[in-house]
Amino acid sequence: MAKTENAARMQAAANTRKLIHWAVEAVSTPLPEAVRRRAATILADDLGAIVAGSLEPQVTRAREGLMRTSSGTAEATVLARGAPRVDRYSAASANGMAITWCELDEGFRNASCHGGAYTIPALLAEAEAQGRTVEEVLRALALAYEVTTRFALAFPFPVFNVHPHAAFATIGAAAATSLVRRYDAKMMLDAVTGAASMSFAGPFDTAVEGSLIRNGWTSAGAWIGLRAADWAEAGIGGGVGTPYDVFVGCFNTRAIPEALVDGLGSAWSVANGYHKIFACCAYSHSAVEATLELLGRLQQRKADEIAEILVETGPGGQALTTVEPETVLASKFSIPHAIAATVRLGTAGARAFTFDKLHDEGIAKLRRRVRMAPYRDLKPWPKDRPARVTLRFADGGEMSAVCESARGGADQPFDEQTLLSKLAENAGSIFPAVPENLASVIRGEAGMLSRPWREVLANMVRP
Repeated sequence: MAKTENAARMQAAANTRKLIHWAVEAVSTPLPEAVRRRAATILADDLGAIVAGSLEPQVTRAREGLMRTSSGTAEATVLARGAPRVDRYSAASANGMAITWCELDEGFRNASCHGGAYTIPALLAEAEAQGRTVEEVLRALALAYEVTTRFALAFPFPVFNVHPHAAFATIGAAAATSLVRRYDAKMMLDAVTGAASMSFAGPFDTAVEGSLIRNGWTSAGAWIGLRAADWAEAGIGGGVGTPYDVFVGCFNTRAIPEALVDGLGSAWSVANGYHKIFACCAYSHSAVEATLELLGRLQQRKADEIAEILVETGPGGQALTTVEPETVLASKFSIPHAIAATVRLGTAGARAFTFDKLHDEGIAKLRRRVRMAPYRDLKPWPKDRPARVTLRFADGGEMSAVCESARGGADQPFDEQTLLSKLAENAGSIFPAVPENLASVIRGEAGMLSRPWREVLANMVRP
């Protein structure tokens, strides 16, 4: 059926073309130092998330399956114990399966989008296979992140129906691969728009309900993005209007075409990323921080004295209401679990979301005492994801705390040492050289940026 050429579709098509042309030109230019450093920090944080996820049993079995069926050149590294090398498609898929598993990867604060998770698995596999330098990796990362997040900004979902990992992973992988391969604008446009046509209709509630296939979307997205680039080389691509048709026509998003190009080259998306120290959905982080504040004020009070926990959150948090999560993933998308575990354990780190905690009776009792309510008087970004937590005790006493914006975003960033400590915790036991080497990449130490990425990576994963 012929498409109606409405003004929004035409503008989105024109701006998609402009965005891709800009990225192709910019990849040959050094990044501003602040942008380079942010890209390196995202790389380090997400590489640690991959290693942490690689230890999970389901990820291990999926990786073993990919290795059994890999029949190509051993050209790219899987970031798991032993650092096996396989073909780039298998490596990207394996690392893509691991990257979001523990909910410790970074995200983009201005839209629902994990730009690193959608770009890095394909980017690292392709860059290693191509012999690109560290500097070239960081340029491609910053620019692919920009392209991906621009699509998320331009086509926002009015309600949480399609999960962003399903919607944008193929686009990020295709953008990253195209930039590493140094495609011209036409070929990159074909690859990215073709990848957009292969986005998934992955329901957002898949994560809330704990179906682990949600973690497979970044794996499949990495593979599809690489293949979309291959097919663009063969003359098989999408149309310049395809992204609009996919998101507005199929997914029923809004269209903000100007978001594809406004401030290109001056407003960088990597500067608006956030990092996590809590191993759960970012929409629960303000509630966790408010709870931790209350724990510091409990004094002689005991958790068993709590009769009710009232959690008031913004719209994003209102989707995370599961009281009896059946899987670890479901617990990470459950504010009742996150708050109950934080009260019991004093942390919302990885150990609060292990399988045994799902069946911890003390945590389960508190989960059932959590009541959710909307947060009134929402403010603009960065205070658009607030939470108020009120502990009500059996004797009638109560205490409240408010967190208007959780730490980790551009408004309250973690310092680099905090993130390097997180990297050491996530990756250091498997690859002890990772933290030191990636700290050197972040700092841009002499000679590091000009080294081949495959050489730096080999040093990091050497036994």
